[in-house]
Amino acid sequence: MRTKLLLITVLVIFGIRANAQPSGTPSGKPYAYIIKGGHVIDPKNNINEIMDIAFTAGRRGMVARPAMAARPAANGRPARPAVPASEGKIALIAKNINPDLADKIIDAKGLYVTPGLIDIHVHFFWGHDGSYLKNAPTALPADGFTFRTGVTTVVDAGCTGWRDFELYKKRTIDASQTRVLAMLNIVGTGMDGAGENNIDEMDPQKTAEMAKKYPNDIVGVKLAHFSGRTWVPTDRTLEAGRLANIPIMVDFGSANPFLPLDSLFNVKFRKGDIYTHAFGGNGTNDPNGRESIVDLNGKVKPFVHKAREKGVIFDVGFGGASYLYNQGVPAVKAGFYPNTISTDLHTGSMNGPMKSMENIMGLFMATGMPLKEVIAASTWHPAQAIKREELGNLSQGSVADIAIFRINKGDYGWPVRGGKFPGKERFQTEMTIRAGNVVYDLDGLSQPAGPSPAGR
Repeated sequence: MRTKLLLITVLVIFGIRANAQPSGTPSGKPYAYIIKGGHVIDPKNNINEIMDIAFTAGRRGMVARPAMAARPAANGRPARPAVPASEGKIALIAKNINPDLADKIIDAKGLYVTPGLIDIHVHFFWGHDGSYLKNAPTALPADGFTFRTGVTTVVDAGCTGWRDFELYKKRTIDASQTRVLAMLNIVGTGMDGAGENNIDEMDPQKTAEMAKKYPNDIVGVKLAHFSGRTWVPTDRTLEAGRLANIPIMVDFGSANPFLPLDSLFNVKFRKGDIYTHAFGGNGTNDPNGRESIVDLNGKVKPFVHKAREKGVIFDVGFGGASYLYNQGVPAVKAGFYPNTISTDLHTGSMNGPMKSMENIMGLFMATGMPLKEVIAASTWHPAQAIKREELGNLSQGSVADIAIFRINKGDYGWPVRGGKFPGKERFQTEMTIRAGNVVYDLDGLSQPAGPSPAGR
Protein backbone atom coordinates (compact mmCIF):
# COMPACT_ATOMS: atom_id res chain seq x y z
CA MET A 1 0.00 0.00 0.00
CA ARG A 2 2.85 2.35 0.93
CA THR A 3 4.56 1.59 -2.41
CA LYS A 4 1.34 2.29 -4.31
CA LEU A 5 0.81 5.60 -2.48
CA LEU A 6 4.40 6.61 -3.14
CA LEU A 7 4.00 5.84 -6.85
CA ILE A 8 0.81 7.92 -7.06
CA THR A 9 2.52 10.82 -5.27
CA VAL A 10 5.49 10.72 -7.65
CA LEU A 11 3.20 10.62 -10.69
CA VAL A 12 1.12 13.57 -9.44
CA ILE A 13 4.17 15.69 -8.69
CA PHE A 14 5.77 14.75 -12.03
CA GLY A 15 2.59 15.68 -13.88
CA ILE A 16 2.37 19.05 -12.15
CA ARG A 17 5.99 19.81 -12.87
CA ALA A 18 5.54 18.86 -16.50
CA ASN A 19 2.59 21.24 -16.79
CA ALA A 20 4.65 23.95 -15.14
CA GLN A 21 7.50 23.75 -17.64
CA PRO A 22 7.92 27.14 -19.35
CA SER A 23 8.65 25.32 -22.59
CA GLY A 24 5.47 23.28 -22.44
CA THR A 25 7.32 20.35 -24.08
CA PRO A 26 6.59 17.07 -22.28
CA SER A 27 8.99 15.33 -24.66
CA GLY A 28 11.86 17.43 -23.37
CA LYS A 29 12.51 18.98 -26.79
CA PRO A 30 13.55 22.64 -26.69
CA TYR A 31 10.52 23.96 -28.62
CA ALA A 32 6.82 23.28 -28.44
CA TYR A 33 6.23 24.33 -32.07
CA ILE A 34 8.12 25.35 -35.15
CA ILE A 35 6.28 27.33 -37.81
CA LYS A 36 8.02 26.32 -41.03
CA GLY A 37 8.24 27.98 -44.41
CA GLY A 38 6.00 30.99 -43.82
CA HIS A 39 6.64 34.48 -45.13
CA VAL A 40 7.48 36.30 -41.89
CA ILE A 41 6.74 40.02 -41.62
CA ASP A 42 8.05 41.59 -38.41
CA PRO A 43 8.30 45.36 -38.87
CA LYS A 44 10.18 46.01 -35.62
CA ASN A 45 13.03 43.75 -36.68
CA ASN A 46 12.77 44.58 -40.40
CA ILE A 47 12.07 40.96 -41.34
CA ASN A 48 10.17 40.42 -44.58
CA GLU A 49 11.12 37.01 -45.98
CA ILE A 50 10.53 33.27 -45.70
CA MET A 51 11.79 32.02 -42.34
CA ASP A 52 10.98 29.56 -39.55
CA ILE A 53 9.84 30.51 -36.05
CA ALA A 54 10.32 28.30 -33.00
CA PHE A 55 8.49 29.02 -29.76
CA THR A 56 7.72 27.54 -26.39
CA ALA A 57 4.24 27.03 -24.94
CA GLY A 58 2.77 28.60 -21.84
CA ARG A 59 0.92 26.85 -19.04
CA ARG A 60 -2.39 25.68 -20.42
CA GLY A 61 -5.58 27.37 -19.33
CA MET A 62 -6.69 30.96 -19.26
CA VAL A 63 -3.78 33.33 -19.70
CA ALA A 64 -5.11 35.48 -16.87
CA ARG A 65 -5.22 32.48 -14.50
CA PRO A 66 -2.91 33.25 -11.56
CA ALA A 67 0.01 31.19 -10.37
CA MET A 68 -0.88 28.30 -8.07
CA ALA A 69 0.65 28.52 -4.61
CA ALA A 70 2.40 25.54 -3.02
CA ARG A 71 0.10 23.30 -1.02
CA PRO A 72 1.27 21.19 1.92
CA ALA A 73 0.26 17.58 2.34
CA ALA A 74 -2.99 17.18 4.29
CA ASN A 75 -5.62 14.52 4.90
CA GLY A 76 -3.85 11.98 2.76
CA ARG A 77 -3.51 14.42 -0.13
CA PRO A 78 0.09 14.79 -1.34
CA ALA A 79 1.93 18.09 -1.26
CA ARG A 80 1.99 20.15 -4.42
CA PRO A 81 4.84 22.46 -5.37
CA ALA A 82 4.10 26.00 -6.50
CA VAL A 83 3.07 26.23 -10.17
CA PRO A 84 4.06 29.59 -11.68
CA ALA A 85 2.05 31.24 -14.41
CA SER A 86 3.95 31.16 -17.68
CA GLU A 87 3.74 32.50 -21.20
CA GLY A 88 5.22 30.83 -24.23
CA LYS A 89 8.06 32.80 -25.80
CA ILE A 90 9.62 33.29 -29.20
CA ALA A 91 12.75 31.14 -29.00
CA LEU A 92 14.32 31.44 -32.45
CA ILE A 93 13.72 32.92 -35.90
CA ALA A 94 15.96 31.49 -38.58
CA LYS A 95 15.99 29.74 -41.91
CA ASN A 96 15.44 25.97 -41.86
CA ILE A 97 15.22 25.24 -38.13
CA ASN A 98 15.63 21.52 -37.51
CA PRO A 99 12.09 20.09 -37.21
CA ASP A 100 13.32 17.41 -34.78
CA LEU A 101 13.73 20.12 -32.14
CA ALA A 102 9.97 20.65 -31.65
CA ASP A 103 6.98 18.63 -30.52
CA LYS A 104 4.84 19.90 -33.40
CA ILE A 105 5.40 21.44 -36.80
CA ILE A 106 3.07 24.02 -38.35
CA ASP A 107 3.42 24.07 -42.13
CA ALA A 108 3.01 27.71 -43.19
CA LYS A 109 4.21 27.46 -46.77
CA GLY A 110 2.33 29.98 -48.90
CA LEU A 111 1.12 31.83 -45.79
CA TYR A 112 2.13 35.03 -44.01
CA VAL A 113 3.31 34.97 -40.40
CA THR A 114 3.15 38.16 -38.33
CA PRO A 115 3.06 39.26 -34.71
CA GLY A 116 -0.38 38.91 -33.16
CA LEU A 117 -2.47 41.91 -34.21
CA ILE A 118 -3.10 44.79 -31.80
CA ASP A 119 -6.47 46.54 -32.15
CA ILE A 120 -6.35 49.76 -30.11
CA HIS A 121 -10.02 50.74 -30.53
CA VAL A 122 -12.62 48.20 -29.37
CA HIS A 123 -15.61 48.15 -27.04
CA PHE A 124 -15.58 45.08 -24.83
CA PHE A 125 -17.51 46.06 -21.67
CA TRP A 126 -20.05 43.36 -22.38
CA GLY A 127 -22.93 42.76 -19.96
CA HIS A 128 -26.60 43.33 -19.26
CA ASP A 129 -26.68 45.75 -16.33
CA GLY A 130 -25.76 48.96 -18.14
CA SER A 131 -26.49 50.81 -21.36
CA TYR A 132 -24.96 51.72 -24.73
CA LEU A 133 -21.33 50.46 -24.60
CA LYS A 134 -20.98 50.18 -20.83
CA ASN A 135 -21.80 46.80 -19.29
CA ALA A 136 -24.29 46.22 -22.10
CA PRO A 137 -24.95 43.78 -24.98
CA THR A 138 -23.93 46.37 -27.59
CA ALA A 139 -20.36 45.70 -26.48
CA LEU A 140 -18.72 42.31 -27.03
CA PRO A 141 -17.02 39.55 -25.01
CA ALA A 142 -13.36 39.66 -25.99
CA ASP A 143 -12.36 36.10 -26.83
CA GLY A 144 -15.24 35.47 -29.23
CA PHE A 145 -14.19 38.29 -31.56
CA THR A 146 -10.40 38.51 -31.47
CA PHE A 147 -8.59 35.25 -32.16
CA ARG A 148 -10.60 34.40 -35.29
CA THR A 149 -9.14 37.54 -36.91
CA GLY A 150 -5.54 37.25 -35.73
CA VAL A 151 -5.93 39.72 -32.86
CA THR A 152 -4.17 38.90 -29.59
CA THR A 153 -4.23 42.32 -27.87
CA VAL A 154 -6.96 44.95 -27.72
CA VAL A 155 -7.45 48.33 -26.11
CA ASP A 156 -10.95 49.13 -24.91
CA ALA A 157 -11.49 52.72 -26.00
CA GLY A 158 -13.33 54.39 -23.16
CA CYS A 159 -16.20 52.08 -22.22
CA THR A 160 -15.32 52.51 -18.56
CA GLY A 161 -14.43 55.51 -16.43
CA TRP A 162 -12.76 55.58 -13.04
CA ARG A 163 -16.02 54.81 -11.22
CA ASP A 164 -16.45 51.31 -12.68
CA PHE A 165 -13.04 50.34 -14.03
CA GLU A 166 -12.51 47.75 -11.30
CA LEU A 167 -15.74 46.00 -12.30
CA TYR A 168 -14.52 46.00 -15.90
CA LYS A 169 -11.18 44.59 -14.84
CA LYS A 170 -12.87 41.74 -13.00
CA ARG A 171 -15.40 40.91 -15.72
CA THR A 172 -13.34 41.44 -18.86
CA ILE A 173 -9.62 41.94 -18.34
CA ASP A 174 -9.10 39.18 -15.78
CA ALA A 175 -11.56 36.79 -17.44
CA SER A 176 -10.16 36.91 -20.99
CA GLN A 177 -7.44 34.99 -22.78
CA THR A 178 -7.14 38.00 -25.09
CA ARG A 179 -4.78 40.59 -23.63
CA VAL A 180 -7.25 43.38 -22.83
CA LEU A 181 -5.93 46.85 -22.03
CA ALA A 182 -7.97 50.02 -21.56
CA MET A 183 -8.22 53.70 -22.33
CA LEU A 184 -9.98 55.09 -19.28
CA ASN A 185 -12.84 57.44 -20.18
CA ILE A 186 -12.41 60.94 -18.77
CA VAL A 187 -16.10 60.72 -17.88
CA GLY A 188 -16.27 58.87 -14.58
CA THR A 189 -19.45 57.04 -15.52
CA GLY A 190 -17.96 55.85 -18.81
CA MET A 191 -19.69 55.27 -22.12
CA ASP A 192 -23.27 54.79 -20.93
CA GLY A 193 -24.79 56.93 -23.70
CA ALA A 194 -26.18 59.46 -21.25
CA GLY A 195 -23.29 61.07 -19.38
CA GLU A 196 -20.68 61.75 -22.04
CA ASN A 197 -21.62 65.43 -22.22
CA ASN A 198 -21.45 65.81 -18.43
CA ILE A 199 -18.39 68.00 -17.83
CA ASP A 200 -18.89 67.66 -14.07
CA GLU A 201 -18.04 63.94 -14.44
CA MET A 202 -14.71 64.73 -16.12
CA ASP A 203 -12.30 64.48 -13.18
CA PRO A 204 -8.60 64.48 -14.20
CA GLN A 205 -7.34 63.71 -10.70
CA LYS A 206 -9.51 60.65 -10.06
CA THR A 207 -8.96 59.40 -13.60
CA ALA A 208 -5.19 59.66 -13.18
CA GLU A 209 -5.32 58.00 -9.76
CA MET A 210 -7.10 54.98 -11.21
CA ALA A 211 -4.65 54.83 -14.12
CA LYS A 212 -1.69 54.89 -11.75
CA LYS A 213 -3.31 52.22 -9.56
CA TYR A 214 -3.53 49.83 -12.54
CA PRO A 215 -0.57 50.70 -14.80
CA ASN A 216 -0.48 47.20 -16.30
CA ASP A 217 -4.06 47.55 -17.54
CA ILE A 218 -4.67 51.23 -18.33
CA VAL A 219 -2.68 52.64 -21.25
CA GLY A 220 -4.40 55.95 -21.95
CA VAL A 221 -7.29 58.35 -21.38
CA LYS A 222 -10.20 58.65 -23.82
CA LEU A 223 -12.43 61.61 -24.68
CA ALA A 224 -15.41 60.40 -26.69
CA HIS A 225 -18.53 61.82 -28.31
CA PHE A 226 -18.66 65.16 -26.51
CA SER A 227 -20.84 67.60 -28.44
CA GLY A 228 -20.36 71.28 -27.75
CA ARG A 229 -18.04 74.11 -28.62
CA THR A 230 -15.64 74.14 -25.68
CA TRP A 231 -12.12 72.90 -25.10
CA VAL A 232 -12.78 72.06 -21.45
CA PRO A 233 -13.25 68.29 -22.03
CA THR A 234 -10.07 68.13 -24.10
CA ASP A 235 -8.12 70.08 -21.49
CA ARG A 236 -9.32 67.81 -18.68
CA THR A 237 -8.43 64.72 -20.67
CA LEU A 238 -4.97 66.13 -21.33
CA GLU A 239 -4.54 66.92 -17.65
CA ALA A 240 -5.37 63.33 -16.71
CA GLY A 241 -2.89 62.11 -19.32
CA ARG A 242 -0.18 64.39 -17.94
CA LEU A 243 -0.81 63.32 -14.35
CA ALA A 244 -0.63 59.63 -15.25
CA ASN A 245 2.05 60.06 -17.95
CA ILE A 246 0.01 58.23 -20.58
CA PRO A 247 -1.31 59.27 -24.01
CA ILE A 248 -4.84 60.44 -24.69
CA MET A 249 -7.19 59.39 -27.48
CA VAL A 250 -9.75 61.89 -28.79
CA ASP A 251 -12.97 61.08 -30.62
CA PHE A 252 -14.72 64.39 -31.22
CA GLY A 253 -18.48 64.55 -31.22
CA SER A 254 -19.76 67.67 -32.92
CA ALA A 255 -19.86 71.44 -32.52
CA ASN A 256 -21.37 74.37 -34.37
CA PRO A 257 -19.04 75.53 -35.78
CA PHE A 258 -16.65 72.62 -35.35
CA LEU A 259 -13.61 72.81 -33.11
CA PRO A 260 -10.64 73.23 -35.49
CA LEU A 261 -8.43 70.17 -35.80
CA ASP A 262 -5.40 72.40 -36.32
CA SER A 263 -5.84 73.63 -32.74
CA LEU A 264 -6.34 70.10 -31.41
CA PHE A 265 -3.32 68.67 -33.21
CA ASN A 266 -0.81 71.48 -33.12
CA VAL A 267 -1.74 73.38 -29.95
CA LYS A 268 -3.41 70.92 -27.58
CA PHE A 269 -1.90 67.54 -28.42
CA ARG A 270 1.46 66.32 -27.18
CA LYS A 271 3.72 64.02 -29.14
CA GLY A 272 2.11 60.56 -29.02
CA ASP A 273 -1.47 61.64 -28.45
CA ILE A 274 -3.97 59.81 -30.64
CA TYR A 275 -6.67 61.08 -32.97
CA THR A 276 -9.10 58.27 -33.74
CA HIS A 277 -11.67 58.16 -36.58
CA ALA A 278 -8.94 59.90 -38.57
CA PHE A 279 -10.74 59.31 -41.89
CA GLY A 280 -14.14 60.42 -40.63
CA GLY A 281 -15.68 63.84 -40.03
CA ASN A 282 -18.32 65.50 -42.17
CA GLY A 283 -16.30 65.19 -45.39
CA THR A 284 -17.68 68.50 -46.67
CA ASN A 285 -17.09 72.23 -46.43
CA ASP A 286 -19.89 72.52 -43.87
CA PRO A 287 -18.45 74.44 -40.89
CA ASN A 288 -20.56 72.43 -38.44
CA GLY A 289 -20.13 68.95 -36.96
CA ARG A 290 -16.63 67.48 -37.09
CA GLU A 291 -13.85 68.66 -39.38
CA SER A 292 -12.17 66.21 -41.78
CA ILE A 293 -8.46 65.95 -42.55
CA VAL A 294 -8.82 65.82 -46.37
CA ASP A 295 -10.27 68.76 -48.30
CA LEU A 296 -12.80 68.51 -51.15
CA ASN A 297 -9.97 68.53 -53.69
CA GLY A 298 -8.66 65.27 -52.21
CA LYS A 299 -5.67 66.95 -50.55
CA VAL A 300 -4.55 66.23 -47.01
CA LYS A 301 -4.68 69.58 -45.22
CA PRO A 302 -1.25 71.13 -44.52
CA PHE A 303 -1.75 71.29 -40.74
CA VAL A 304 -2.29 67.51 -40.74
CA HIS A 305 1.18 66.92 -42.18
CA LYS A 306 2.54 69.31 -39.56
CA ALA A 307 0.83 67.30 -36.84
CA ARG A 308 2.30 64.04 -38.12
CA GLU A 309 5.78 65.57 -38.05
CA LYS A 310 5.08 66.59 -34.45
CA GLY A 311 4.28 62.99 -33.55
CA VAL A 312 0.47 62.94 -33.45
CA ILE A 313 -0.88 59.41 -33.97
CA PHE A 314 -3.62 58.99 -36.61
CA ASP A 315 -5.79 55.96 -35.82
CA VAL A 316 -8.44 54.46 -38.12
CA GLY A 317 -11.22 53.58 -35.62
CA PHE A 318 -13.33 52.44 -38.59
CA GLY A 319 -16.58 51.88 -36.66
CA GLY A 320 -20.04 52.00 -38.14
CA ALA A 321 -19.64 55.22 -40.13
CA SER A 322 -16.24 56.70 -39.25
CA TYR A 323 -14.47 56.01 -42.53
CA LEU A 324 -15.45 58.11 -45.55
CA TYR A 325 -14.49 57.22 -49.10
CA ASN A 326 -13.54 60.84 -49.82
CA GLN A 327 -11.18 60.82 -46.82
CA GLY A 328 -9.52 57.39 -46.67
CA VAL A 329 -9.04 56.69 -50.37
CA PRO A 330 -7.38 59.98 -51.43
CA ALA A 331 -5.30 60.11 -48.24
CA VAL A 332 -3.80 56.66 -48.81
CA LYS A 333 -3.31 57.30 -52.53
CA ALA A 334 -1.34 60.40 -51.55
CA GLY A 335 0.84 58.33 -49.20
CA PHE A 336 -0.79 59.49 -45.97
CA TYR A 337 -1.16 56.14 -44.22
CA PRO A 338 -2.70 55.67 -40.77
CA ASN A 339 -0.25 55.10 -37.95
CA THR A 340 -2.57 52.49 -36.48
CA ILE A 341 -5.35 50.38 -38.01
CA SER A 342 -8.23 49.67 -35.60
CA THR A 343 -11.82 48.52 -35.76
CA ASP A 344 -14.01 50.37 -33.23
CA LEU A 345 -15.54 46.92 -32.79
CA HIS A 346 -19.04 46.60 -31.30
CA THR A 347 -22.35 45.10 -32.44
CA GLY A 348 -23.20 48.25 -34.37
CA SER A 349 -20.09 48.05 -36.57
CA MET A 350 -19.19 44.39 -36.99
CA ASN A 351 -21.97 43.54 -39.46
CA GLY A 352 -21.61 46.73 -41.48
CA PRO A 353 -18.75 47.83 -43.74
CA MET A 354 -16.20 47.40 -40.92
CA LYS A 355 -16.65 43.63 -40.31
CA SER A 356 -13.26 42.81 -38.78
CA MET A 357 -9.63 43.78 -38.38
CA GLU A 358 -8.54 41.59 -41.28
CA ASN A 359 -11.22 43.18 -43.51
CA ILE A 360 -9.99 46.71 -42.80
CA MET A 361 -6.41 45.62 -43.43
CA GLY A 362 -7.57 44.36 -46.82
CA LEU A 363 -9.25 47.69 -47.58
CA PHE A 364 -6.10 49.66 -46.88
CA MET A 365 -4.04 47.31 -49.02
CA ALA A 366 -6.60 47.61 -51.83
CA THR A 367 -6.42 51.40 -51.71
CA GLY A 368 -2.65 51.40 -52.07
CA MET A 369 -1.03 50.86 -48.66
CA PRO A 370 1.84 48.35 -49.01
CA LEU A 371 1.45 45.01 -47.21
CA LYS A 372 4.44 45.64 -44.94
CA GLU A 373 2.98 49.00 -43.87
CA VAL A 374 -0.44 47.42 -43.24
CA ILE A 375 1.18 44.85 -40.94
CA ALA A 376 3.20 47.54 -39.16
CA ALA A 377 0.05 49.60 -38.56
CA SER A 378 -1.62 46.51 -37.07
CA THR A 379 1.25 45.29 -34.86
CA TRP A 380 4.37 47.28 -34.07
CA HIS A 381 3.00 50.81 -34.48
CA PRO A 382 0.06 50.27 -32.09
CA ALA A 383 2.44 48.68 -29.57
CA GLN A 384 4.51 51.86 -29.71
CA ALA A 385 1.42 54.08 -29.51
CA ILE A 386 0.31 52.50 -26.23
CA LYS A 387 3.89 52.36 -24.89
CA ARG A 388 3.96 48.56 -24.78
CA GLU A 389 6.96 47.90 -26.97
CA GLU A 390 7.36 44.39 -25.61
CA LEU A 391 4.34 43.58 -27.80
CA GLY A 392 3.74 43.63 -31.56
CA ASN A 393 6.98 41.93 -32.55
CA LEU A 394 8.64 38.54 -32.97
CA SER A 395 11.90 39.28 -31.17
CA GLN A 396 13.59 36.39 -29.41
CA GLY A 397 12.27 36.33 -25.85
CA SER A 398 9.03 38.17 -26.68
CA VAL A 399 5.73 36.57 -25.77
CA ALA A 400 4.63 34.15 -28.50
CA ASP A 401 1.64 36.10 -29.82
CA ILE A 402 1.54 35.16 -33.51
CA ALA A 403 -0.93 35.40 -36.40
CA ILE A 404 -0.83 33.33 -39.59
CA PHE A 405 -2.72 34.64 -42.63
CA ARG A 406 -3.61 33.49 -46.08
CA ILE A 407 -4.04 36.21 -48.70
CA ASN A 408 -6.75 35.02 -51.07
CA LYS A 409 -6.90 36.23 -54.67
CA GLY A 410 -10.18 37.17 -56.33
CA ASP A 411 -12.59 39.98 -57.10
CA TYR A 412 -13.53 41.67 -53.84
CA GLY A 413 -15.24 44.87 -52.81
CA TRP A 414 -15.18 47.16 -49.81
CA PRO A 415 -18.38 49.19 -49.47
CA VAL A 416 -17.76 52.20 -47.23
CA ARG A 417 -19.55 55.42 -46.39
CA GLY A 418 -19.73 57.37 -49.65
CA GLY A 419 -18.63 54.69 -52.09
CA LYS A 420 -17.21 51.25 -52.79
CA PHE A 421 -13.62 50.28 -53.53
CA PRO A 422 -12.64 47.12 -55.47
CA GLY A 423 -9.66 44.95 -54.73
CA LYS A 424 -7.98 41.67 -55.64
CA GLU A 425 -6.66 40.43 -52.28
CA ARG A 426 -8.34 39.60 -48.99
CA PHE A 427 -6.84 38.49 -45.68
CA GLN A 428 -8.01 35.24 -44.11
CA THR A 429 -6.81 34.24 -40.66
CA GLU A 430 -5.54 30.66 -40.62
CA MET A 431 -4.18 30.51 -37.08
CA THR A 432 -3.75 32.63 -33.98
CA ILE A 433 -1.29 31.80 -31.20
CA ARG A 434 -1.60 33.55 -27.86
CA ALA A 435 1.23 33.23 -25.32
CA GLY A 436 2.46 30.09 -27.06
CA ASN A 437 -0.92 28.33 -27.17
CA VAL A 438 -2.88 27.76 -30.38
CA VAL A 439 -6.20 29.53 -29.74
CA TYR A 440 -7.60 29.54 -33.28
CA ASP A 441 -6.84 27.08 -36.08
CA LEU A 442 -9.10 27.41 -39.12
CA ASP A 443 -7.81 24.49 -41.17
CA GLY A 444 -6.16 22.44 -38.44
CA LEU A 445 -2.60 23.37 -39.36
CA SER A 446 -1.42 22.39 -35.88
CA GLN A 447 -2.98 18.92 -36.07
CA PRO A 448 -1.84 15.82 -37.96
CA ALA A 449 -4.04 14.49 -40.74
CA GLY A 450 -6.36 11.60 -40.00
CA PRO A 451 -7.96 10.40 -36.77
CA SER A 452 -6.29 10.92 -33.40
CA PRO A 453 -5.06 7.86 -31.50
CA ALA A 454 -7.89 5.72 -30.12
CA GLY A 455 -10.32 7.81 -32.17
CA ARG A 456 -9.89 10.85 -29.93
